[in-house]
Amino acid sequence: MNPIDMASFNAEEKEHVVDWNTTALVVIDLQKWIGNGYAPYSAGQVIANSAKLADRFRDQGAFVALVHVSSKDFKDMLHPKLDTAPPALNLVEGWDEFVPEIGRTETDHIVAKKQWGAFHGTDLDLQLRRRNIDTIVLCGIASGIGVDTTAREAFQHGYNIIFAIDAMTGFTQPEHEHVRNVIFPRIGRIRTTEEILA
Repeated sequence: MNPIDMASFNAEEKEHVVDWNTTALVVIDLQKWIGNGYAPYSAGQVIANSAKLADRFRDQGAFVALVHVSSKDFKDMLHPKLDTAPPALNLVEGWDEFVPEIGRTETDHIVAKKQWGAFHGTDLDLQLRRRNIDTIVLCGIASGIGVDTTAREAFQHGYNIIFAIDAMTGFTQPEHEHVRNVIFPRIGRIRTTEEILA
């Protein structure tokens, strides 16, 4: 290599993570039923970082999809037979409304789901494809349930995935670490909120 090539080779260039024209932000289940007891990040940390991402995406005119679980009578929800009963839902008044910190706007696309993943039975894939979006940034709660299931669906639909790893959290640290270390690297890229926004 000549000196110019070597200098270029050694130059540290910041990764360009997001193309605002072809990348969407998909925020999973940041709604009022969120309680406490998440790990490794608190619900407050996840909400704050997700709000930063949403604000930047909106400022850039990029697509923001806010996903939540919603039902009028729960008859349209899954009721499988399980070995372990699921945790009780925190059905406070307005449980299916988005947390105010996320700053829902008229330009956000709202996805109401009835299961863990945001693609099945919704128009999310249709709306992304109509906008020629090929990459999604994922954040929200919980890492090993709604985020992981949506990520696997997105992967099977052919999308590039970027995991905003400090804008998501698990019900337990082992749950979060399992998907972070085993699943996510096999289907996408893991970045921090600041790396995505840089």
